[in-house]
Amino acid sequence: MMKYAVIIESGPRNYSAYVSDLPGCVSTGHTIEETRRNIRDAITFHLRGMADDGDPIPEPTSVADNVDVPYPTLVA
Repeated sequence: MMKYAVIIESGPRNYSAYVSDLPGCVSTGHTIEETRRNIRDAITFHLRGMADDGDPIPEPTSVADNVDVPYPTLVA
C-alpha cells in the first residue's frame, strides 16, 4: 500500500485535486468526498498506466499538512 499526498482545492463550481508526486494525475468532484473518491481512482488508473508502460512507480515523497496560525488583526 502506498500513501500519496493529495491537494484538494475549492473552485467556483467544484473541487479539484492533484498529486504532486504524480504529475498529470488530477481529478474533480462536486464535494470533497466525491473528489477524494475520484482522485483515489485517478491514482490507481495513473499507476496502472505507468506499470503497463514499464515506467518506474515513484515513491511518495510529498507531505501535506495544516498549520495553525493566528488570525491577523487590523491595526487602526
